[in-house]
Amino acid sequence: MIGRLVDGRYQVRSRIARGGMATVYLATDLRLERRVAIKIMHGHLADDNTFKTRFVQEARSAARLAHPNVVNVFDQGQDADMAYLVMEYLPGITLRDLLKDYKRLTPEQTVDILDAVLSGLAAAHKAGIVHRDLKPENVLLADDGRIKLGDFGLARAASANTATGQALLGTIAYLSPELVTRGVADARSDIYALGIMAYEMLTGEQPYVGEAPMQIAYQHANESVPAPSTKTPSVPPELDALVLWATSRDPDQRPADARIMLDRLREVEPALRPARQHTAMHDTLVIGGGTDAPTAETRVIAPLGAPIPTASDEDDDAAELERSATRRRNRGYWLLALVLLLTGLSVGTGWYFGAGPGALASIPDTAEMLPQNATQTLEEAGFTVDPAERNDPVVPAGQVIGTDPPAGDFARRGSTVTMFVSTGPQILAVPDVIGRPEADARGQLADFTVAEESAKQFSADVEAGLVLAVLDAEGAAVGAEYPELGAVTLLVSVGPVPPVEGLAVGDAQSRLETAGLTVEFADPKFSNEVAVDVVITAEWLDDPMNPGDVVRLTLSKGPDLVEVPNVVTGQTIAEARAQLEEAGFTVASNVPGFLEGAVVASVQEPAAGDTVARGSEVTVNFQP
Repeated sequence: MIGRLVDGRYQVRSRIARGGMATVYLATDLRLERRVAIKIMHGHLADDNTFKTRFVQEARSAARLAHPNVVNVFDQGQDADMAYLVMEYLPGITLRDLLKDYKRLTPEQTVDILDAVLSGLAAAHKAGIVHRDLKPENVLLADDGRIKLGDFGLARAASANTATGQALLGTIAYLSPELVTRGVADARSDIYALGIMAYEMLTGEQPYVGEAPMQIAYQHANESVPAPSTKTPSVPPELDALVLWATSRDPDQRPADARIMLDRLREVEPALRPARQHTAMHDTLVIGGGTDAPTAETRVIAPLGAPIPTASDEDDDAAELERSATRRRNRGYWLLALVLLLTGLSVGTGWYFGAGPGALASIPDTAEMLPQNATQTLEEAGFTVDPAERNDPVVPAGQVIGTDPPAGDFARRGSTVTMFVSTGPQILAVPDVIGRPEADARGQLADFTVAEESAKQFSADVEAGLVLAVLDAEGAAVGAEYPELGAVTLLVSVGPVPPVEGLAVGDAQSRLETAGLTVEFADPKFSNEVAVDVVITAEWLDDPMNPGDVVRLTLSKGPDLVEVPNVVTGQTIAEARAQLEEAGFTVASNVPGFLEGAVVASVQEPAAGDTVARGSEVTVNFQP
């Protein structure tokens, strides 16, 4: 697919991801000059109406949502037998990638992601759409900090919550109990899946595991999800309660939709953020009348809640304050050392993962580059290059097909990237389709690029609709082998050229033009056997004949009539013969050898003055 132009508009650049139903590629929208993600259904699913319907449903579901936390859908269509969906391209990673790298997230990070996903999901639920396939793979984390929900391939209207009789949809680790037991889903099923995701973000693992999918499904249906704090004690109780609420086995005990859960999350969110530390400072208030006043009162306001010292406690307090100050100074030195150490570690770690060898970097697009240029590009981006060869039907031999991981993915600097160099298309055996119906031939030639329009040719030996030959790009017959996806054209019989000799000119011309042929007319000829304006001959100007070729018709002018001269008056038979032959007749006589001395008598048949066809026979006889 890399390098292919889809629907005359989207130039495929590289592969982003592959799923069970479709593959997602990075492409360029040539009309609007922007990068897009194009999702193309797998070819083996193109004839399955269920998958086609689901694919179109994804476009319609996502297109109904205009929300900053939902991936935008731009276009959907069909190119030949290939269904595709065009979405906005978000360079970044998925939540699954983040969990693979960091195992589990902090409560603050979890809250940020939950807030964004719930916002997008609330918009879907408000529009009457149930996602039905929530999982970390479908949460996209863009490089610029945006968090978006994508892949509405299993989405349905919220009212369509009855069992379909099909296999369970969605990923087994996130299926709600009602989907497992009854095959029904509504907005609360999405909430359950989101609760499982929250548990996974907080603990680094899913609540239910098993060797077989049915074991996991059984646990969903019969067990309750434990609180995340049983696995990770540092999880706040507010998040524990939120996860347990979302993953209740009884749908009626869960939030009715994403908006209700989002409102609850935002209520508890302030308690989940670390509060700023404040120190309560109090003034020292001195009340007195001066140095010679009879009485003077000095009041020291202690920290909030502390008892006010009396005079009798001053010595003990002074000593205790001194000891406390010493302890604080010593503690301060240790804290300072710890802060400096942590700062150094933080700076070092930040450098390592931010700009150093451990940093994530986007893999550059090297498709269709020469290997040396692609290697330089990848090494400058911080990667080690491992070249490999691979057949490719589109990218010319000697150019780079792409990389693994693909362009646009993120990988650690210093990691190895496999660079695939094209060795050209694979050479395949060409099936024998001569004499087969055109539709059957197209199916057998699926490994090649068969032109949509077949070439046509007249054949007296092969009935219409059967294949006469398979032609290459130059118009020559294809041999026993041909390159994968190479362009071929089927040459198909349209039957024999219609025979028109002996037909009237109008009928003959109509039959030939209906068959797709062009008619020309030669000069008409006299014919004693063919009537006027009837076709004498039909001449093919090409062999073999194809639609659009010329057939030249020669029409009859009828017989050539001439008047019989009078040869019976004083002429010998030899003289009569010469005169008749000069006029275009043949001569018969009762005189052998047309003797010179024999004189024509009154016998002449046809008689002098009759009009007959040129070439007719005239009889002259000798009368003694």
